[in-house]
Amino acid sequence: MVNLSLLWAHPEINPVNQKARSIPFLNPFTDKYGRTFFLSWFGFMIAFWSWYAFPPLLADVIAEDIHMKSFEVANSNIIALTATLIVRLIAGPCCDHFGPRLTFAGCLLAGAVPTFLAGTVTNASGIYALRFFIGILGGSFVPCQVWTTGFFDKNVVGTANALTGGLGNLGGGITYFVMPAVYNGLVKDGMPKHKAWRVSFVVPGILIVFVAVCLLLLAEDTPTGRWSDRAAAAEESLRRHSVVAGVDATGSITDALPTPRTEKDGDASSSAEKPHGWKDSEHQATDQEMLDTARGEVIQKPSFREVFAVMFSLQTLTVAACYFCTFGAELAINSILGNYYMKNFPKLGLQQTGNWAAMFGLLNGVTRPLGGYVSDLAYKRTHSVWAKKAVLHSYGILTGAFLIAIGVLDSKSQATMFGLVAGMAFFLEGGNGADFGLVPHVHPHANGVVSGFTGAAGNFGGIIFAIIFRYNGKNYGKVFWIIGVMTMGINLAVSWIKPIPKGQVGGR
Repeated sequence: MVNLSLLWAHPEINPVNQKARSIPFLNPFTDKYGRTFFLSWFGFMIAFWSWYAFPPLLADVIAEDIHMKSFEVANSNIIALTATLIVRLIAGPCCDHFGPRLTFAGCLLAGAVPTFLAGTVTNASGIYALRFFIGILGGSFVPCQVWTTGFFDKNVVGTANALTGGLGNLGGGITYFVMPAVYNGLVKDGMPKHKAWRVSFVVPGILIVFVAVCLLLLAEDTPTGRWSDRAAAAEESLRRHSVVAGVDATGSITDALPTPRTEKDGDASSSAEKPHGWKDSEHQATDQEMLDTARGEVIQKPSFREVFAVMFSLQTLTVAACYFCTFGAELAINSILGNYYMKNFPKLGLQQTGNWAAMFGLLNGVTRPLGGYVSDLAYKRTHSVWAKKAVLHSYGILTGAFLIAIGVLDSKSQATMFGLVAGMAFFLEGGNGADFGLVPHVHPHANGVVSGFTGAAGNFGGIIFAIIFRYNGKNYGKVFWIIGVMTMGINLAVSWIKPIPKGQVGGR
């Protein structure tokens, strides 16, 4: 039976790291978990809106005003993705060093500057430079996910990450409605077209700064307070629950630490079940469960060498490869879907093809959270991380099948085409949610590094697939089935890899 009160009630919490075991979705005002959740998805949605604010106006209004050619428009799309790839790689380690809240606010404020300067551009080179620096906003996805992971426990973290990512991705669909509406409104009020599109970018710029200020003034780094105190807070929680052990709070990174003794030799099994005077809102756990959480899931500051070790472990490469396929395909398809519909259904016209293309992005509000929920449900039923991995690859293989079907059929029937794209979106976007349902289990002490590398891999996929689209002209169907074959092949190739490293303490 679903308990609806969990949507607004203060959640039950993990006794060691104070993470919530439910999501107070409807309570951003009086509950710090609900407030963090709201600011995570809303901040990313505003960032995504501004990141994709150019495409709705670029091909027609802006290109005509500054005399851009079609290949220059395509090049600007690739440049925007390249910048985000770089920022996501940097943002991951920054989250582990400085905390996701400050990294998130930093991305937003840095991206606000070029957003406000959008109106100063006069040629294609200016568009390239602006879109590169506006791409910083796409990097905000990483601190969004790391921050959410830091506030929600393993039983709901997949759903929480998928909701913040999915609701945030709505910005990619909303921008196709809002930016033309702002532009048209200004034109109707008498503003010249060449000024109206420039002034339009002030709107997302103001919202970005507003959200960044809210992050700095109204939110917290972790459930226990300041980012620098996270390890000490875990030690204090262990002491309060009479669990005798030391937590490595110096920043040393290792997946398997020596097992500490709990009280006396031979006493561990009996101590594990002793009552400890729990707070009313705390989830009860054994001593060993609390020790594993403290030793394996408190984020450490990684060295340069340790960052590379985490990035290139088989487990990180697995989630990154899957995200390369799903989010990479989503980014590339978002850029061409309206043109594909216009080619196959010319009678629909520009407005209707744009509306149908926007639906692909708007489905993220449902499909991505559902992928995370299915991932959490599989974990809850089996108590095995392998179940989450099986869900991820199932989504990936079915995504590939739909992509191949779209490409091979290249249907001229609206019902068939829109139905296949909706089916593809269900599994592709759900796969994004399932992916970040598994990410928190992989090297949880370096969650920022794993999230950043995985997010960057998604952008790398977007660049590769965008290049394939660029060099196949209007043969969109061919590219769809190529991406489908790659998606199925990559998922099958990494399906044998264990979901978490051998000997890892946390994340199980």
